[in-house]
Amino acid sequence: MLEAASRLGLSMMMDVVINHTAFDSRLIREHPTWFRRDAEGKIVHPRALDGKKRATWGDLAEVDNEHSPDRDALWAYWRDVALYYADLGFRGFRCDAAYQVPGDLWRLLITAVKARYPHVLFFAETLGCTPEQTLATAAAGFDFIFNSSKWWDLKEPWCLQQYARTSPVVPSVSFPESHDTPRLVEELRGDRAAVFQRYAFAATFSTGVMMPIGFELGFRKRLHVVETTPAHWEERRWDLTGAIAVVNRIKAAIRALNEEGPLERTDPGHPSLFAFRKWTRDRREEVLVILNLDRMGAARLTLRPGCLPAERLAWTDLVTAASHPLPQAGEVELAPSGIAIVHPVPPEGASSPGELR
Repeated sequence: MLEAASRLGLSMMMDVVINHTAFDSRLIREHPTWFRRDAEGKIVHPRALDGKKRATWGDLAEVDNEHSPDRDALWAYWRDVALYYADLGFRGFRCDAAYQVPGDLWRLLITAVKARYPHVLFFAETLGCTPEQTLATAAAGFDFIFNSSKWWDLKEPWCLQQYARTSPVVPSVSFPESHDTPRLVEELRGDRAAVFQRYAFAATFSTGVMMPIGFELGFRKRLHVVETTPAHWEERRWDLTGAIAVVNRIKAAIRALNEEGPLERTDPGHPSLFAFRKWTRDRREEVLVILNLDRMGAARLTLRPGCLPAERLAWTDLVTAASHPLPQAGEVELAPSGIAIVHPVPPEGASSPGELR
């Protein structure tokens, strides 16, 4: 599988779960002191809040990474597991519940893998953490975290506040939906344009962007981490693969969209529009991203002279991929659920973002 993916130009990543094992894992028999136990000596099952309910996973056993009397051997085991999969050819690891694992253990794993494979990437799953917990986890050497922009209403300040705290330290990944959320097509009642806009927003908001299988085809059934199988493949509602590829090409062409640089909300002067400016980390380049939040009507705005410092500006419609010089009057019209970026005109002879192949 890994060799086939490599031939297609894909790098494979996988989950690394080291805070628990299956309840019938052979490790419980072979290394009983590696696991947490209650006052009666029974294995502790992981628990967490699932909405307002407290969920207990009876099929799992919680590993005692912090206080095991055989901690050195336990940590060496996890290191060898990570190296085993890196040796197979995995080039990325999503580290489950990373904040629940000692930072020194992650540092051991990350250091060992990167010594052999410097380009392997580690992604910390820190959703639901405070910014302090996220930053403490990232300090172990993670390349990426996941941000919470999926739940942002584009009004309240919390998402920008979190971004301001974490972006100088570690880049993040946005997503329009995940295996832990309902399908966006269901949340937005089948509105294709609104679903696509949330992907385009995720791609422009942060360094990384992620989508689960089936998002691009309008699948409606929520993914389940245990029960979903290939038998749950659905008939496509639509096919957004071409549109998503366009967004990815445009993102790749503009440096400010690939860095966790400063980001600032700006007033576009229209009640239906949301806009933000995003800079590169060195503040040498910037773009303006504009979303039409009206799902029924188009919105026209006039961009004031000097909205960006570059002398020649263009705007690129992420829905159609068309790039246009910014008119003298600065007027731009966005379709319902439209999204566009205003950016400097590429140097003479260079392709505009919408023309990249």
